Amino acid sequence: MTPTHLPGRTAIPALPEQTRIPSSATALDDFNSASADEARRLLLACLHSPPWARRLTDHRPYPDAGSLLAAADEAAYDLAPDDLAAALAAETPAALPDDTYSAAHTALSAAYAAYQARFGHTFVICLAGLGPDETLDHVLEGIRSRLANDPEEERTVAADELRRLAGQRLAQSLGNTGR
Repeated sequence: MTPTHLPGRTAIPALPEQTRIPSSATALDDFNSASADEARRLLLACLHSPPWARRLTDHRPYPDAGSLLAAADEAAYDLAPDDLAAALAAETPAALPDDTYSAAHTALSAAYAAYQARFGHTFVICLAGLGPDETLDHVLEGIRSRLANDPEEERTVAADELRRLAGQRLAQSLGNTGR
């Protein structure tokens, strides 16, 4: 940047050339522009329901993460009973922190087995916002209280937990952990 000199005038430095730095693509931009197969793969990792993943993929692009998460929530509410059963069957039990003592693992395994025998699917629970020291108690309390549900009531509770889990996983995949 060199000053411009004109007779009888004060030297004024030339302005630097303006450059625009393109904003980096966000995870939502990547999702919106991904192939349908790639988008469905990401979604199926959040909730194993092909109709849910197809619906969300077909409605792209989403203007913001909140819109995608709201659409995911609505699509999860609309799952047909067979689709819900398939999604529940694909779930794995919540993992305990590595430093959990062995008696807790034994108690949790027994509780999971009792739940699965009663309802025919894996116990699902969203653990968003819980610290590692709260996980075990929350899971065991959840299983104990939900074992008292009748099958139809538990199907509703499990569907709600599965919907929350899908939203949490999707938010995490978008880099938005504030959900």
